[in-house]
Amino acid sequence: MNTASALWSRPIAGILFPLHERLKGHDSIARLKALESSQWWTAEELDEHRLVRLKALCGYAGRHVPYYRSLFRQMGFDPAAMTGLSDMQWLPLLTKPLIRANELKSELAGPLKRYNTGGSSGEPLIFHMGRERISHDVAAKRRATRWWRVDIGDPEIVVWGSPIELGTQDRLRLVRDKLLRSRLLPAFDMSPARLDSFVREIRAYRPRMIFGYPSALAHLVRHAKASGLRLDDLGVRVAFVTSEMLYDRQRSQISKAFGCPVANGYGGRDAGFIAHECPAGGMHISAEDIIVEIVDAKGRLLPPGQSGEIVVTHLATREFPFIRYRTGDIGTLDDTECECGRGLPLLKTIEGRSTDFVVAADGTVMHGLALVYIVRDLPGIREFKIVQESLERTRVLLVTDEAFDEGSRAIIEQGFMARLGQGVQIVVDRLQHIAPEKSGKFRYVVSHVAAE
Repeated sequence: MNTASALWSRPIAGILFPLHERLKGHDSIARLKALESSQWWTAEELDEHRLVRLKALCGYAGRHVPYYRSLFRQMGFDPAAMTGLSDMQWLPLLTKPLIRANELKSELAGPLKRYNTGGSSGEPLIFHMGRERISHDVAAKRRATRWWRVDIGDPEIVVWGSPIELGTQDRLRLVRDKLLRSRLLPAFDMSPARLDSFVREIRAYRPRMIFGYPSALAHLVRHAKASGLRLDDLGVRVAFVTSEMLYDRQRSQISKAFGCPVANGYGGRDAGFIAHECPAGGMHISAEDIIVEIVDAKGRLLPPGQSGEIVVTHLATREFPFIRYRTGDIGTLDDTECECGRGLPLLKTIEGRSTDFVVAADGTVMHGLALVYIVRDLPGIREFKIVQESLERTRVLLVTDEAFDEGSRAIIEQGFMARLGQGVQIVVDRLQHIAPEKSGKFRYVVSHVAAE
């Protein structure tokens, strides 16, 4: 980045963005300062801090949130009596159906902003956020961004497709994004013609950071390579990816194309900004605000190193509490320390949504990678998507070129039947284009079969 551009970044980060946050009633600037100190706390200091906040959150919910007031009364649960974070395991898990069926909005809530999840794994969830929650998520994200020596005001390209972002591109937002030097490229339209324009725009804009879905960025860089266009001479410092599984092959493609490291992020609109990768490779949980538990199929706590569903408590959600919320994602906690020296706990693995798993005819549950590996390296396959429609039928959608032949089709059919069952029907459909989800995300594996 040239000197003039660097000089412009400082007043944006130091003056313009703080003014923007103040006008919106957010305290993200003060929160960021606190987070950049607390990230160096010991595990014991973090747990003490979180216990105080957890007791305050549960106490508030028990007094002012109808669902939790009734629940705590029925259970005889007294938040003030909690002596450690492990005491929260006696509370039931919060699910999307429970949120839909009960009143989780605080009776004392101020103005709340309505949100919804994209619904890529089922019916969308409608929920609300207050200013405290938004401020804390903004601060946590910005802290993680600064780990990579980039910040608000550095030129940024965002390859995104959420209707929330794209539906609010009114005149005021366009002006704001221009001032903050953030440029949006819509991931829901990635036709060859649009990809040509995206590559030209990225080259002209010379961003310092790239942000987007891993599938979208991998698709973009493959197109650039096929077109003979370089992206590694622009000075991109880091590519942030989130919202989907990041596969090793995608990381390698994106990193090589832009000539920079790839930083994985994990979170969601509902669960919050949960974890982010640091330059030393640790996937740090935003532990000051987020408590992560790993549970088995019956909701029982699992120790570090064992894989299970990720359950999240967001400590800045008083006005619409998320306490022991089932994310539907599968992961593993790590009990080691990161080389970076931060005391924030680590996620060892994030294995994807439970719907990224498939079920064999005999009931065996396996990660979608078991099928992905069969398809992805076959000659002639440019794009693919696997849809398990039922235990008896799985459809494989392919975009191919002239190198694909009947031998490759047979490999797919035989390989899938070897894993799913010899009696399973494998349907291979060759298409001109595979559309992403409505949100702009791309899911390589979609299963409509519920695992027991």
